[in-house]
Amino acid sequence: MEDFSFDGYYLGHFKPNSILREKRLVLGLTQQQVADLTKVNYGQYQKFESGERNIMTASFQIACRVIKALNMDIDKFFNGDYVIGEPVKEAPEGLVYASTGRPFNKEVE
Repeated sequence: MEDFSFDGYYLGHFKPNSILREKRLVLGLTQQQVADLTKVNYGQYQKFESGERNIMTASFQIACRVIKALNMDIDKFFNGDYVIGEPVKEAPEGLVYASTGRPFNKEVE
């Protein structure tokens, strides 16, 4: 059997809440840290990630603060350019995000 590499593949995410969660994990931030950075209530940020509240219908100011805190381009986010996900690569510990080296399936404490 031929060896297979995941290098350069993307994890697909199609909903804004999944994209927010993934970006937060890639950066190694907790939900509380993102809430603090954006000056939004912790529960409100949790609702964005869970999909209970849609970031696309939040106030422009709040949406911009969240997107910027996660190092995303506001225009690209609202135009749907972040739907593909983050590139991954193989590492001795398994699949990791190419941009940060964090394991893609590891939660932030």
